[in-house]
Amino acid sequence: MRKLAVGALAAGLFAMGAGTAFAASWHDIPTLSTGGAKFHHGQYKWHPAGVNHGAFEWKGQLQDADHGDGHNVYVQVKVEGYDWNRYNGQQKKTVPVGASNWAPPQRYTDDAYIRVCRDKGSFNPDNCSTTKHYQR
Repeated sequence: MRKLAVGALAAGLFAMGAGTAFAASWHDIPTLSTGGAKFHHGQYKWHPAGVNHGAFEWKGQLQDADHGDGHNVYVQVKVEGYDWNRYNGQQKKTVPVGASNWAPPQRYTDDAYIRVCRDKGSFNPDNCSTTKHYQR
């Protein structure tokens, strides 16, 4: 009976570890684009509770897709109903971007949004890609 209990406990711990490993593995973000801006080779992962604030971590390449328009590009990410966080690129370049975003009062984040935009200046509204929504 004791061996059976130890075996069941070991199997349970293994399953919990496999779930944590899956939660912290990288997943692909499809290419996000809008006129003049592109975010590609994107990936994200969810950190488990107690690790890196249980954050939504993301990374990828942010590209100014229209060098002649004179506008900058940026990625926006928001989690758990908080405001958008903005990560700027560089004009006429493709640059690596990435960050970890989390909700401070929670043990882990389970709701995140990401999009790419072109900054068209103060007199024109920015244009943004479709917003991708991810849930843990």
